[in-house]
Amino acid sequence: MSDLYSLFKQGSTPTRDTYRAWPLFGAGLENLGLDGKMIDIPMPDCGPDELIIRHDACGLCFSDIKVIRVGQSHPRIYRDMQREPVVLGHEVALTVIKVGENLKTQFKQGDRFILQAEIYVDGINYSYGYEFQGGLSEFNKIDMRIINGDDGSYLIPVNPQTGYAESALSEPWACVNAAYSLSYRSAIKNRGTTWFVGPEPDRDLTISMGFDADSHPATIALTNMDGVFGDWLRGQALELGIHIIEWHGAPSPQTFPDGMQFDDIILLNPSAQWIEKASPYLANHGIMVITTDEPLKETVQLDVGRIHYNRWLFIGGEDPDIAQIYQNRPIPHSALTPNGRVLFVGAGGPMGHMHVQRALQPSEKPSLIVCTDISEERLGDLKEAFLRTAQQHGTQFKCVNASDKETYLTEMAPFRTKGFNEIVILAPIPAVIPQHLPYLADGGVMNIFAGIPRGNLAEVDFNAILRRDLRLIGHSASSIEDMVQVLNQVEQGTLSTNQSVAAIGSLEAVPEGLIAVAEGLFPGKIVIYPHIRPLPLTSMAELKDVLPNVAAKLKNGVEWTVKAEQELLRTMLLPI
Repeated sequence: MSDLYSLFKQGSTPTRDTYRAWPLFGAGLENLGLDGKMIDIPMPDCGPDELIIRHDACGLCFSDIKVIRVGQSHPRIYRDMQREPVVLGHEVALTVIKVGENLKTQFKQGDRFILQAEIYVDGINYSYGYEFQGGLSEFNKIDMRIINGDDGSYLIPVNPQTGYAESALSEPWACVNAAYSLSYRSAIKNRGTTWFVGPEPDRDLTISMGFDADSHPATIALTNMDGVFGDWLRGQALELGIHIIEWHGAPSPQTFPDGMQFDDIILLNPSAQWIEKASPYLANHGIMVITTDEPLKETVQLDVGRIHYNRWLFIGGEDPDIAQIYQNRPIPHSALTPNGRVLFVGAGGPMGHMHVQRALQPSEKPSLIVCTDISEERLGDLKEAFLRTAQQHGTQFKCVNASDKETYLTEMAPFRTKGFNEIVILAPIPAVIPQHLPYLADGGVMNIFAGIPRGNLAEVDFNAILRRDLRLIGHSASSIEDMVQVLNQVEQGTLSTNQSVAAIGSLEAVPEGLIAVAEGLFPGKIVIYPHIRPLPLTSMAELKDVLPNVAAKLKNGVEWTVKAEQELLRTMLLPI
């Protein structure tokens, strides 16, 4: 067995003619594999500009479940899955086992990597585990799209001594870290598109910067702008060579050419209905500015999914200088408020555990952490995992069951006095957003981390945003830089991604593992080891009965470790 492990570490080329994979032929778990079984795929040849790689470990993600539920209707699937099935798995650690002739100065057999799954070539998305065959397979072929795409190489080198699972889980951890490093513009987008909507207020308005020779939009649209401010905008546009589109009345799909969207939308004394009409025209990373003299009379039906996926931002104020509204409190939101109060809504799942673990790092140290979930068992897992650490840090740590609305409101009532500096939404349920907005302190930030699908509306009290300086922000996925940062923390010993591992299994355990993810059966991550002998889905607690020699290497009897992984591989590796 030790010889097999040594060959595995070296990235030895397999002698087999085929390898195993789990193809997904359409929506539903019944379409996973053929007759519920893996298939054999011929081992690929290695072209001069290609690498053959081995998948060493693969984390299962709820994003995989989204593909299983909708099949080729998923926005990242561009092909007929019956003819060209998808192999899921984007949280992967991999090893190079064969190098193409033209790449031998860059790569060698045995090199280890993780990869940023969001791969772009000429602006086209080729995500790993979607367009590219993913980690629920033993081997794969990588070409120049990954080695030299739009962002350079999507491969991130891993130190030889780093664990396979802990490096693979850099991907979901990078998504968590990225949620705390969001930044937004603090001015009208230079050479962008800006839409101004009246009627103009009685007070004089101006834009002290961002609408001058140094920086200005390329195109402006003016709607119902019949006053002094509208005339000033027209004059500036004429002087600066800005293209103008102008009309009266409400927008419709025919109003703008070619489905035009706007980087900035500036609404003057709008009704709730105008906010609802205008917001769909925001571009990715778009900002809506609302300047009004009076509170809005109604709530706004807002597409909260697009705050997460499209990075929309809504800000407001009464300052007559619109530039100052952008400047009043720009976000970067790079960390939790020092000694602040944070609420994690729906924290019982794997990503919730990561957020709480991150909040309890020495660099953060909030004074209060409150976690909610509808499962008492999940809340118990949170207490077991984090209560002791919180106490050591001097952080008050409380878990609240949200299954009964009346009891929940009673238990949460004491926290409304001071409010939370940050609220992180981890439940993909639109209604929880307006439900928890009143719990934000003045100037607080609500981070919509959960991937609520686009088109889902929530009834939002915009007066809280306009009068209390609240922010709704959101983020999807991560960058290469985010993953490098997390991997560095893992390899320097300042972050334990292994703490997120809740269960492990072999490729045979994939169907069971996906069901567990879909049903939220584990509070942490499930990691698949594609090259071990059949091992059913096994929790950390069950390891002592299934593989006691591996369980003996766990930290405190419950936490996955590099030594436990090494023992697993020494014991369970398949012949290469």
